[in-house]
Amino acid sequence: MKIDRRLFVAALAPGTALLAWLVAGYAAFWFTLTPAQREASRVLGPVFETRGIVVVLWWLLGAWLAGALAKRLYEAHVAVPARLAERAEALAADPGMPLLGGQSGATAQRLAAAVDALAAQRRMLGDDIARHVAQASQRVEQERNRLAALMAELTQSVVVCNRDGNILLYNDSARALFHAMAPPPQTLGGAQAIGLGRSIYTLFDRALVAHALDTIEQRIARGAAGEPSPSAQFVTTSASGRLVQVQMAPVRAAHTGQDGAAGDPDGPGLTGFVLMLDDISDRFDEQSARDRRLMTLVEGSRAALASMRAALDMLEYPDLEPALRERFQQVIQDEVVKMSERLDSAADAESGGVAPQWPLQDMLGADLVSAAARRIEAGLESSVDTSEVDPSLWLKVDSYSLVQALVFLAGCLAGQYELRRLQLRLARVDARAHLDLVWTGHPASTETLMGWQIDPMQIGNLRLPLSVRDVVERHGGEIWVERERARHQSCFRFLLPIAPDPKTAPGPTLAPDAGRPEFYDFDLFRATDSGRTLEDRPLSGLAYTVFDTETTGLDPSGGDRIIQVGALRIVNGRLLRGERFDQLVDPQRPISAASIPIHGISQDMVRGQPTLEQVLPAFHAFARDTVLVGHNAAFDMRFLELAEATTGVRFDQPVLDTLLLAEAVHPNQVSHRLEAIAERLGVEVAGRHTAIGDAAVTAEIFLKLLGLLRQRGIVTLGQALEASQKSYYARVNY
Repeated sequence: MKIDRRLFVAALAPGTALLAWLVAGYAAFWFTLTPAQREASRVLGPVFETRGIVVVLWWLLGAWLAGALAKRLYEAHVAVPARLAERAEALAADPGMPLLGGQSGATAQRLAAAVDALAAQRRMLGDDIARHVAQASQRVEQERNRLAALMAELTQSVVVCNRDGNILLYNDSARALFHAMAPPPQTLGGAQAIGLGRSIYTLFDRALVAHALDTIEQRIARGAAGEPSPSAQFVTTSASGRLVQVQMAPVRAAHTGQDGAAGDPDGPGLTGFVLMLDDISDRFDEQSARDRRLMTLVEGSRAALASMRAALDMLEYPDLEPALRERFQQVIQDEVVKMSERLDSAADAESGGVAPQWPLQDMLGADLVSAAARRIEAGLESSVDTSEVDPSLWLKVDSYSLVQALVFLAGCLAGQYELRRLQLRLARVDARAHLDLVWTGHPASTETLMGWQIDPMQIGNLRLPLSVRDVVERHGGEIWVERERARHQSCFRFLLPIAPDPKTAPGPTLAPDAGRPEFYDFDLFRATDSGRTLEDRPLSGLAYTVFDTETTGLDPSGGDRIIQVGALRIVNGRLLRGERFDQLVDPQRPISAASIPIHGISQDMVRGQPTLEQVLPAFHAFARDTVLVGHNAAFDMRFLELAEATTGVRFDQPVLDTLLLAEAVHPNQVSHRLEAIAERLGVEVAGRHTAIGDAAVTAEIFLKLLGLLRQRGIVTLGQALEASQKSYYARVNY
């Protein structure tokens, strides 16, 4: 008999049995009546009254037996096979999940045994393939270990990012540096300011990084023979006020030829960049202290010299009384002693070394002019003439601030005067370079031009703390205005330092194939999905923050509050246990006595801990640019939603719930509690009913669910959210 006919018979059997039971009961009742009773309708009423109870009980017994039979048949032919199919699908997606043994029913046991045998064979084949892959990858693994050891031991802070600015690699020195740079609230709960998958633009100004990348790409595109590996440098200030010097180097796409990909004249594309960081705050604090000491020395010496000069002038009078002569001689002696003491003190203070200058980078002048011209043209929607530029001149500049100064001045000119022509000129004059911003049109007044130089720069909505004069002083240069009245032209002239041409500058001789070592198995520079909307992004490529909370009770609307927040991050399908958030919270209200045995958090443990108003901003920063994941997340999100009014923190990113996702992939399972799901998926449960422990279990479950969702065709965030909303549990409110 075919399986569909068996299911049809199984479904038809309870109804047939119930009908037969009812007919038998009615027949037994009917045939117990005498012929006279059957014909005399007047006596049927009393008969039914005396025997009707027996008939009803008979029918109820039949209905119960039919229901029990239907339930047993449904369990045997529908529910058990459906649960078995879901378990088999999970085992097919991940051979490491628990086997199917222990099923009820002979047929289910035979089927489970067959599936387990196939799974065991697959595990053996998988282990054999893994062994061969491990052997083949041994040399690559050695290279990875060498890189890991090198990164760990480097005292230089190093961060590697992909083209979109997502952090792909960093070392302990970088983590320590960013920890010192981050404001104190962001370090609550053990959170770090740096982490895999995070955006570097939360730490550095996007415009600074974009300008440095633009400079590097220009040098790559030019591809000048003999030019050293392109790099860029800038200095920025962290949120905590630390001054950081950043050196940027490109990471290019791998290629087989020496000159880039075949047929590609510009060479390999830029897939990412490396940042080498140095905290130079202390050095510049020392510079400020030196400046103050120098100013004190100058002012003190000026006053002392004035006193001595006046005393010497008086001593030239021949008729000066002896008492006055002795008094003026004493003044000279006292001032000489004081000046000597000041000089000795300054010498002792300066014994630490020479004061550093603002870091400048070597840059081809034509690249600087080209970058400034593009920025000016984009802002003013008019062309800039760059025909009079020395193509071989190299400058030593802070390119970002200098370009901003040129854009600011061009904007000021266009905002007040009708300009007929703008031009950028660059030429060598003796040992310095002249960079001119030339305009043809109305001559501006000297007072106006001086005001533009000393006022803080503002370009659109961007307000900079620097003035044009500050930028010039960074370069140790000068700025002035020149006018050519015959041609109706004026120009701002920048006097800038010149850098040696790298083609002629002496340097180490390298072998033709020397360069940075390449490592091919990190898979860190894959094509990004920055062009897609978030809901269209694949689940495997998103970053997640898996979190859980412990609370004073189970009634968020009734005044219960959060007492612990725990979270871990998932990046590229990998659980990062080292990047965690774990913080107790002072709820500023009593903890329910019934909840203490569950989570083990007493009133004494939270007393003196940070409040929710302090913790939630730090957790919000930790979860920035990620999708939130929780188990029965509606409960936790309700607490966060109610805290929005007092903390001002809003969690508006998408939320995935493992409770809803588990029901989407296993709709026939009896229980979707965290422990039941973990048991089905082979996840070890540890640290239950602690925020960080439950977050870890939820993260492991979520990683298992990703494979099961993919089997059902649910591969994007939007599809996962849609599948979640179809669950019964999605209608539960708190």
